[in-house]
Amino acid sequence: MARVAIIGGHGKIALQLARILTARGDEVTSVIRNPDQAGEVAATGATPVVADVEGLVTDQITDVLRGHDALVWSAGAGGGNPARTYAVDRDAAIRSMDAAARAGIGRYVMISYLGARPDHGVDPENSFFAYAEAKAAADQYLRGTELDWTILGPSTLTSDPGTGTITVDPDAASGTVPREDVARVAAAVLERPQTAGRFIGFIGGDTPIDQALDAPS
Repeated sequence: MARVAIIGGHGKIALQLARILTARGDEVTSVIRNPDQAGEVAATGATPVVADVEGLVTDQITDVLRGHDALVWSAGAGGGNPARTYAVDRDAAIRSMDAAARAGIGRYVMISYLGARPDHGVDPENSFFAYAEAKAAADQYLRGTELDWTILGPSTLTSDPGTGTITVDPDAASGTVPREDVARVAAAVLERPQTAGRFIGFIGGDTPIDQALDAPS
């Protein structure tokens, strides 16, 4: 049994991830910003904790995380406001990495996106630019930590039912993947210490998730 904290616990991926983890016997703490979301989070079997990481300093995030074995970052500003995108997807994410280290958490899983990298190529005039910049900075910072990190890079997300199958392809130019399968990948990665230090880019495909993750990278 692992004790897993999920930041961004009311997100569509996070809710499904919490259900998967609690069903297999893990203890899950889902960190949420809005107390009105607590009931829906609790229904997954997770323990909701109200803490707005956007406004918390590192020591405060550390207090929230202490006692856990792993952290999954599944939060996001949701776009539309570049300043808040940088505040959440870059700055708060980076503080959570420092907090994880201070709390003694070794395992850190970042849910990013396919194509996330410093040379992402997004036009500065594109509304996606701030998100691309923020994720590139956060992912790059994570790579420089001593955490046992894994960065997940799913392609365009859909609300379709999961298939349990993916194609691992960090260089894929396009594709889609159900959020349910992203949650399954995150859950599977948490059980695989050998995935530490990897960026796992993936799209929907035909290979069972466990098999895809266990294949040589």
